[in-house]
Amino acid sequence: MADEAAGAVPAELGSRFSSAALAHDVEFLAVKAFAAGTRRLNHRLRPLELRARSYAVLSTACEPQPLTQRELATLLELDPSQVVALVDELVARGLVVRVTDERDRRRRLVQASPEGRAVHARASELAAAAEDSSLATLSPDEREALRALLRKLVFGPDPAP
Repeated sequence: MADEAAGAVPAELGSRFSSAALAHDVEFLAVKAFAAGTRRLNHRLRPLELRARSYAVLSTACEPQPLTQRELATLLELDPSQVVALVDELVARGLVVRVTDERDRRRRLVQASPEGRAVHARASELAAAAEDSSLATLSPDEREALRALLRKLVFGPDPAP
């Protein structure tokens, strides 16, 4: 991917439109940053045959407290049918399993398999490299400030670390 650190907007367009009203709209800027970051992440994850969404499901399945498919849909802002397809794909690859929740036997949790944990470890390294590329123009302090602000927007004023 040519010049991954560069933004998604070519320099000549950026210089022409950076003072436009849309260039000051937070939602527009967030969508542009998300799209560029997703492209970088998908490119980096390609050797593992993962994409941003399947990586997010696998990553969540590696957490100590796995989620149900419905909870995954809520967390990832996806339609439940999209999550079913993502989980089915990861199950077919042997990376996750659906297990019965011991606290409520009606619920099925999505949990990483040992192979899924190994793939996730490598994918996490690739995701970190993609993030470094996306945030290359920011200082370490700016990166942390951005992360803190995004966590506040997503999780509320007092998100747990």
